[in-house]
Amino acid sequence: MGAGQLQAQQTLPRQAVPSLNGVLPSLAPVVNQTAAGVVNISTMSRGNDADNPMFNDPFFRRFFGQSDRPQQREAQASGSGVIVDAAKGWILSNHHVIKGATKIVVTLKDRREFTAKLIGSDPATDIALLQIPPEKLTAVRVGESDALQVGDYVLAIGNPFGVGQTVTSGIVSALGRAGLNIEGFEDFIQTDASINPGNSGGALINLRGELIGINTAIIGPTGGNVGIGFAVPTNMAIRVMDQLARFGEVKRGGIGIASVGEINQEIAKENRLPAIEGALINAVISGSPADKAGIKKGDVVVAVNGRTVRTGYDLRNQQALTAIGQALDLSIIRAGNAKNVRVTIETPARAQGLRPEKITELPGTELASIPKELNRRGVYVLEVENKSEAHQMGLRENDILLGVNGAYVQTPEEVRRAIREASRFVVFNLLRGDNRIDLRARKGTPQGS
Repeated sequence: MGAGQLQAQQTLPRQAVPSLNGVLPSLAPVVNQTAAGVVNISTMSRGNDADNPMFNDPFFRRFFGQSDRPQQREAQASGSGVIVDAAKGWILSNHHVIKGATKIVVTLKDRREFTAKLIGSDPATDIALLQIPPEKLTAVRVGESDALQVGDYVLAIGNPFGVGQTVTSGIVSALGRAGLNIEGFEDFIQTDASINPGNSGGALINLRGELIGINTAIIGPTGGNVGIGFAVPTNMAIRVMDQLARFGEVKRGGIGIASVGEINQEIAKENRLPAIEGALINAVISGSPADKAGIKKGDVVVAVNGRTVRTGYDLRNQQALTAIGQALDLSIIRAGNAKNVRVTIETPARAQGLRPEKITELPGTELASIPKELNRRGVYVLEVENKSEAHQMGLRENDILLGVNGAYVQTPEEVRRAIREASRFVVFNLLRGDNRIDLRARKGTPQGS
């Protein structure tokens, strides 16, 4: 390089340097407003408490700090939670964070620790409600998740890898994510805010400092963040929380729609739909509330209570989140003609048109055949009286009896016959949620196993 070139370089004008005297954009005010309402959760459990199979999927992974190997004795795990009611000491978290826990310890940002009480949890939405003493707590204000738009900025606050409270930022990448087989009822907010193991139950916050989601799952082949995380929207979480606070569980009913499909271009054209969206009714249970209201196979539900139904998941979620006894106003398109129908959420037995039968061979129970429209094998357990022989054995309401002593059963009469034909022991094969369970009893002397 020649001297002339060097001199020319030295005389080039300098680039303008931004002034540090001005106010630079910062998310600190939002963090300062909300961080005290996000807590660390530590759990203790005993025995080999197997995880939900989805936790072990190499593609969809839960993200709270737990060993990959089943713990044979005392196990520790960690996650996060959000204070939503300071006066009551209520904390929202995930069901899978506290599942099987014998002790739950909540640590606040100021390092105070409390043993938490589990008020209730709902595996179908992965929401849990905890309570700690309401001593100088700070709650995060709950926002309106339905107002979110793709592209909105969000913060994720939680306890990744158990290192302590951590804040990351990103945007809303998508809304209404479903069909991921992560939960029973899915309406996820998708975000690229960095989320890692330990963030389960933590807060997804908008720039107004409002809680708009409970962080729940990530996609990642290694269990770490790859920019695709999911949160349960607050409008779902709060409705679940209300029932957990009242009953300790979510009491779900239905209207008797047995099967729902998605809309394609051909169906949209046949029904003159304005868009390729809605929920296609594939089957209605005879005698159910939906049947009595006039809903028919082939109808397309385009709105529930004025809210647009884009997919079958939307209709399913609205049913699941509506309390028994409340009404749904359905906007339906039938062969291109609009129709409005009001139908009331009923108990599972009424919704499915079930006919209960008392089983003297299984004292304290009422069973019913599953309607053929549901295309499911087994016998529905409608009622189990508290302290009855069946209850002591471990049978519960809403269980599905699949078999007795290895023989498949489809009617209450087949259950009776199988019990009568058993010699000394009776083994009941049943489905409870997504879990298969065997209950073993000596004839005349119930005992769970």
